[in-house]
Amino acid sequence: MHVKLHLFVQVFTLVFFPTAIWFFLQVLSLTPINEWLLKGLQTVSCMPPPVSSAVILTKAVGGNEAAAIFNSAFGSFLGIVVTPMLLLLFLGSSSSVPFTSIFSQLFMTVVVPLIIGQIVRRYIKDWLERKKPPFGAISSCVLLMIIYTTFCDTFSNPNIDLDKFSLVVIVFIIFFIQLAFMLLTFLFSTSKNTGFTPADTVAIVFCSTHKSLTLGIPMLKIVFAGYEHLSLISVPLLIYHPAQILLGSVLVPTIKSWMLSRQKVMHTVYL
Repeated sequence: MHVKLHLFVQVFTLVFFPTAIWFFLQVLSLTPINEWLLKGLQTVSCMPPPVSSAVILTKAVGGNEAAAIFNSAFGSFLGIVVTPMLLLLFLGSSSSVPFTSIFSQLFMTVVVPLIIGQIVRRYIKDWLERKKPPFGAISSCVLLMIIYTTFCDTFSNPNIDLDKFSLVVIVFIIFFIQLAFMLLTFLFSTSKNTGFTPADTVAIVFCSTHKSLTLGIPMLKIVFAGYEHLSLISVPLLIYHPAQILLGSVLVPTIKSWMLSRQKVMHTVYL
C-alpha cells in the first residue's frame, strides 16, 4: 500500500526516463555518434525495471526489499503494454507492425509462462521447499545465454557498421546516465517533503534507474522484427545491463553505510 513510492518509481521509469533521454538525444544527434546507437539509447530508456538486479542490490544494501520486488514485478507487467507503445512513439520506425501482433507475441513470450509457472508452483510447492532446486543458478545461466546469443546475432551481421569511437562514447554515456539518474532519484527521495525512509530511498534508486534485459531483448525482436538496424539498436541495452550491475555493486558499500548512519540518526532523534 506504499502508493507514493510505487507511483514515483513507475512514473520515473516509464515517463520521465524516456522523455529526458529524448531531449538529451536531440543534442547528441548533432555529434558524429552513430545514429542507430543513439536510437538504441532511446530503446533502453523505454524498458521496464528488471526483475532481478534491482531486488538483489536492494537486498544487499538492506533497503526496502518488498518495495523493490513489487515495483520490479509490477513494472514488468506495465512494460508489456507501455514499452512497445513508447518504442513506437519515440522511434516510430516500426509503425507498420500491428499492435495486436506485438501484444499477442509479448503475451505468449512473457505472461503465459509466468501464469503457467504460478499454477504449477501451487501443486509442487512442498517439493520445491524440500529439494530447493538451484533456480538462481539456472536463471543466471539463461540470462547469460540470452546475452551471448544476442551478441552473436548482433556482431555476426555482415552489414553492421559500428565504429569504435561511437561504441566507446556510448559506454561512457551509459555510465553517465546511470550515475546522473541515481543521483537525481537519491536527491528527490531524501528531500524533507517526500516522507521516504532511507530503506525506501535505496529501493527507489535501484528500481528507478535499472532496465530489464530479459524483457528488453524479446521486446526489441518482436517490435523490430526484420528491421535491418536491429543489431545496432540492441547494443546499448546489452551494455546497459552489465553496467548497471557493475555500478550498483561498486556503490553497495557506500549506500549501505549512508543508510545505516541515517537510520541511526533518525533513531536517536526519535528517542
